[in-house]
Amino acid sequence: MSGFRVLVVDSHPPMPTDASVRTAIDRLAERLEKADVKLARSSGLLPDLADSARVYMRLLGAARSAGESPEHYKDAQLAAASLSARDNSLAAERVRGTVMSHRDWLETDLARERSREQWRQFFREWDVVVYPATAVPAIPHDHSQPIEARQIEIDGKPYPYNDVFYVWADPATTCGLPATATPIDRTAGGLPIGIQIIGPFLEDRTTIAFAELIEREFGGFIPPPGYAG
Repeated sequence: MSGFRVLVVDSHPPMPTDASVRTAIDRLAERLEKADVKLARSSGLLPDLADSARVYMRLLGAARSAGESPEHYKDAQLAAASLSARDNSLAAERVRGTVMSHRDWLETDLARERSREQWRQFFREWDVVVYPATAVPAIPHDHSQPIEARQIEIDGKPYPYNDVFYVWADPATTCGLPATATPIDRTAGGLPIGIQIIGPFLEDRTTIAFAELIEREFGGFIPPPGYAG
């Protein structure tokens, strides 16, 4: 593990991270530093995560639009037309992406390519990024409809269900970067807390190797109470 160059990211501009997740990542960072890992909490080479998330939301909306019913697509058109130009929320970007023109999609795809180039530059200086798998530990299942009305609490404050999960899927999904998920801790109630380890394009073995080192040095997955055996 000694010699790895690791950037630790535990928060995201549009979406806070639950205290239990931040605390677990802090404990991991302390352990990594004791293991002689070169570790930092910030880097000027890191792409703008807020901009990247908005690009991802537009691309996600576009990718899902072909499967929408004509009625839902018409509703999305009306919703997009009513958005303020100053509304750059994650939900607004998904709506825009659902109905954007091919020209707009090409512009968004160019923004993705710029982000990919930034990541290429970033990984010249760093081996991996330790990044939350999501903003919260495991949650109770929620199958209520519509999904847009669901909410998840982060430190006692409600946030849109989709935003809580989607924002952490970027940047690995947007830029095609390998990401390996691994458990690092448990909540007071015994639920696992995980991270994703993001690495350079096509270097899947790097992220897997780092996950293996974390398991070897600090311990791996422990089933929650009642789920062992």
